[in-house]
Amino acid sequence: MTCLPNVVWHNGLITKKDRWALNKHKSALIWITGLSASGKSTIAHELESLLYEKGIRSYVLDGDNVRHGLNRNLGFSADDRKENLRRVGEVAKLFVDAGILTIASFISPYESDRNMIRTLFHEGEFIEVYLDCEMVICESRDPKGLYEKARKGEIEHFTGISDPYEIPANPEIVVNTGVLNVYESVEKIHSYMKSNGII
Repeated sequence: MTCLPNVVWHNGLITKKDRWALNKHKSALIWITGLSASGKSTIAHELESLLYEKGIRSYVLDGDNVRHGLNRNLGFSADDRKENLRRVGEVAKLFVDAGILTIASFISPYESDRNMIRTLFHEGEFIEVYLDCEMVICESRDPKGLYEKARKGEIEHFTGISDPYEIPANPEIVVNTGVLNVYESVEKIHSYMKSNGII
């Protein structure tokens, strides 16, 4: 999609690197993907809490929360999911430019959609975190009862049941949430950020 005629990007006087210097840490997008009930939202918010304790400016963009406002007009078809993620990617790009370590928690089942978002960011600024969790474990958790509804046919386009989930080909981080607990999972992501000079 191209911009309308006469719409021009305006560069501000303060750069992203200026904001990094002010914050004393870099910004990036931590993109957490995985099946429903694999632990995405829980891990995202625990990670945000840990970063807050360490004085790091961060914010969580959560799948359900975004659909309450910005993307409330979208459903769950492949096209709507693509547009949902495109919008989130553009918002996340603005957050990262603002110097905020941004955490996105989305099922994002298609590799092409995740790769589309990756292209919006500079090298090292998009960190894909795949929560590897067997469906039987996710289904046993099922905090919202979604798997049960999907198996009854009450929810269409449900990832893992009536729609596919494409496992990331080359994620920066793989976290097995069927084995690791929440705090161990968060620490694995935190350690990656430290070792790669983001924080």
